[in-house]
Amino acid sequence: MPSSAHREIKTRGGRTLAYAEYGRPAGQPIVYCHGAPSSRVEGDLIVNAETASALGLRIIVPDRPGMGRSDYQADRRIVDWPDDVLDLTQALGLERFAVLGSSGGGPYAAVCGARLPDRVRAIGLVGAIAPPDAPGMLASMSGPLRMMFRLARVAPAVLRGLFRLNLRAMRRGGDRARHRMAAWAPEPDRQLLERPEIANGFMACFQEACRQGPRGPVMDVGLIAGPWGFDLTRLQVPVLLWHGEHDGNVPVMNGRYLAGTIPGCRATFFPNDAHLSVPLNHQEEIFGALAATAV
Repeated sequence: MPSSAHREIKTRGGRTLAYAEYGRPAGQPIVYCHGAPSSRVEGDLIVNAETASALGLRIIVPDRPGMGRSDYQADRRIVDWPDDVLDLTQALGLERFAVLGSSGGGPYAAVCGARLPDRVRAIGLVGAIAPPDAPGMLASMSGPLRMMFRLARVAPAVLRGLFRLNLRAMRRGGDRARHRMAAWAPEPDRQLLERPEIANGFMACFQEACRQGPRGPVMDVGLIAGPWGFDLTRLQVPVLLWHGEHDGNVPVMNGRYLAGTIPGCRATFFPNDAHLSVPLNHQEEIFGALAATAV
């Protein structure tokens, strides 16, 4: 179910930070960290507002800097993200909250727990990526994803150009773009992406990420592909993890590495799911478990 129109706050540094909300305004808060390259409209694809409301949750999905409607932040680092989350939650009057990171949003959720342990009740990781220096992580990924990571680090201008080409292809492709995207996906993501509303929602995440141009999304990918700047083994906040065994975007070895590295991580691996199907098919289980842990 779509969110209401985007909302904005100003950070302490004067930047605009845009976000969307789902569920109950007075519900238990969860800050959702979108994937990469993506944006706050990922909530329209991933978050079922009726499910969130039924569980008594308030899901808040901010655009990271330079994506969607959030101002670009030069020279930012992953470890700077908790400052924005703190500004956002303080503006909303939230003392304590959970964080949930999907795919490339995983490190951003984890760093909130590392830097804001007195504020973050629990961390959820869904199909989350492992650090780039994890043994075998890069080798496990598809060729296009490895190339994207490498270009973001060593030739960001080239990746910006490729993102522009991808945007044009999406806008001109119509049904062909949807079918081509579905053909590349593993089951059961393929079945989901054959549904126009799912495929269009997936493409909208990228299109909105590039609202200001590809500079912000390319920087975001480069940060995820480089040193994260914090130690996963020192996390003291409860961590729950969910990953599909057939994930073709972020192979399951990423989830297994995180589960074995983060102290006390409670991991669930779905033998018949992939990347999109985990959050779309197991949303009530994921949100419910995270909410229960965050009490």
